[in-house]
Amino acid sequence: MRTSAGLFLILVAATALQAQTPPVAPPSGVEVRAASWSKERIGWERDPFGGPIENFDEMRARARNEKRIDDAKRGGGGSGLDRVRREAQADAAILEKVRQKGPARYQFFYKASVKNISDKSIKVIDWDYIFFDAATGEELGRREFSSIEKIGAGRSKDLAFMISVPPTQRISLYALDKKERMGLTEKVVIMRVQYSDDSVWQHQ
Repeated sequence: MRTSAGLFLILVAATALQAQTPPVAPPSGVEVRAASWSKERIGWERDPFGGPIENFDEMRARARNEKRIDDAKRGGGGSGLDRVRREAQADAAILEKVRQKGPARYQFFYKASVKNISDKSIKVIDWDYIFFDAATGEELGRREFSSIEKIGAGRSKDLAFMISVPPTQRISLYALDKKERMGLTEKVVIMRVQYSDDSVWQHQ
């Protein structure tokens, strides 16, 4: 009986201590609360014989890729520069296939819900939506976005982009397959945050 009571008191004390310990804030000051992607059928009011037209989100994503390459060069290059170049080339290759095969039937909507848990307002967030093979953990695709959004301290915001590039090359641009999500895991990683006072946090 005494042993049971002693164990109970230890358990209560441990629970109370855990309750008093505040959660550790991410170093970026940005908490990713949810993320999702969807496949959206393109309206056929556009010219069915025309090539893919770069939309505003795609233009921003392309510009961000180019900026990341420049940033990696200034940072000394190395494996980071090689990775960014490979990802930019992979995206360009997908779009080139679209141009050769004809207009895609689908575009892709990427969304992340974030909360600014720092004590400063945010001006810009760079975030990557990363996809992995569920069995091996191998990275299969990475979509890089830069959101120019004012997010006050303690406030939340939904970040979203619609682009022609699928999560991975496993996902078709031309057909809808309910099973194509199988075998994929995903996460959103905050890569860079620029605050209203122009201070910057950078993912290492």
